[in-house]
Amino acid sequence: MSERLQKVLARAGYGSRRQIEDWIRAGRIEVDGETATLGCSISGREKIRIDGKPVSCAAALSRTSLRTLMSHKHVGELTTRSDPEGRPTVFDRLPVLKTGRWISIGRLDLNTSGLLLLTTDGDLANRLMHPSGEIERVYAVRVLGVVDEDMLGRLRAGVRLEDGMAAFTDILDAGGAGANHWYHVTLREGRNREVRRLWESQGVQVSRLARVRFGPIDLPRQLRPGKFRDLTRQEAVALYRSVGLKAPPAPRKHVADRAYRPRARKSAR
Repeated sequence: MSERLQKVLARAGYGSRRQIEDWIRAGRIEVDGETATLGCSISGREKIRIDGKPVSCAAALSRTSLRTLMSHKHVGELTTRSDPEGRPTVFDRLPVLKTGRWISIGRLDLNTSGLLLLTTDGDLANRLMHPSGEIERVYAVRVLGVVDEDMLGRLRAGVRLEDGMAAFTDILDAGGAGANHWYHVTLREGRNREVRRLWESQGVQVSRLARVRFGPIDLPRQLRPGKFRDLTRQEAVALYRSVGLKAPPAPRKHVADRAYRPRARKSAR
C-alpha cells in the first residue's frame, strides 16, 4: 500500500502538508536519489532525504507506532525543542523515539502550567491546531482585581485586542475570595497569551494560569507536574474523533521509556 509523500511526511511530524508541498516544489526532497514531484507516492521502502538529510517515515505509513502523550507542564518550562539560554523545555523529559519526533500540540507560555498534548502524528497535530477546528481549551485562572458581571459580560461578548477581536466562550466562577478567586474560562483558539490579554484588557491581572482541558482530554488530578503518560485507548479515540480522524491501532506497551538527558544549564549570573 502506498500513500502520497506529503501526507506521510506530515504524519511523521516533519511539517504540515502545505509546508511539505512547498518543499517538493522547491526541490528540497529526494526519493531514491531523484528529486520528488507533487503527486509522488511512497510505500515505505524508499530512501527519502530532506535537504540532503535522510528521514524515516516507515512508522507513519504503518501507523502502528503512533503515540500521543499528555504532560503536566511546570511553570518555568518552555514549549520549544531548545533554548539558547539553556532553560528547561518540556522536550527534555520526553521519551527518546527511534523514528519520528514529538510534536507539541499548541504551546503554553513560560508562566503557564497544565495540560500539554504531544504526539508523533503530524496529521493529528495539524488538525488540532488549525483555527478552523475551533477546539475548546479550558483554563483555570486566578485574577487579582475586582471582577463584576459587567466585566464578565464584556469578556463573553468580545474585546478588541491588538490582533483582533477575542472572547471567552464560557466563564465559570470556580470559587475563592479576594486574591484567591478562580475562574474556569474557555477559548476556541490558541493565540499567544490570549487568556492573560483578555483579562488585562479589563484592568485585572492574572496571577496563576493553568490549562485543565484540551478538546475532550482533561488533566487528571493524579498526573503531577513534570509527569507524562500515554493517552488511554478511550482518550485517543475521543481525541482523533474530535477532528474527524480514525485513531491508529493501539500502540504496543512502552515498558522502559528512556527520557532525554537534560542539557547542562547555564549558571545564573
